[in-house]
Amino acid sequence: QVQLVESGGGSVQAGGSLRLSCVASGRTFSTYAMGWFRQAPGKEREFLASITWTEGRTDYAPSVKGRFTVSRGNARSTMFLQMNSLKPDDTGVYYCATRYRGRAEFDYWGQGTQVTVSS
Repeated sequence: QVQLVESGGGSVQAGGSLRLSCVASGRTFSTYAMGWFRQAPGKEREFLASITWTEGRTDYAPSVKGRFTVSRGNARSTMFLQMNSLKPDDTGVYYCATRYRGRAEFDYWGQGTQVTVSS
């Protein structure tokens, strides 16, 4: 099993920035990719960004491309999401997730961290 712990959420004004961190522990050696998702009240969970763990290949949702950057830390079980030019629509609970090699879905999720962007 893998445990995911997120940090870095908080409240910012529109146009501000936050950096989210996700630290994975436990079974991490079979990780294919890690990703970030968010869910706003009354809305479906939304994919934001992901990074493959060996190549560092990134993928972004159009809504965050150019504003958000996903990266790996020196500790390869650490992932960051740098969020710039935040908008009120970015408000939601942000989740870190892990996708294992050979699987099509993200299998494990963190507890989530709240991001609130005020206008």
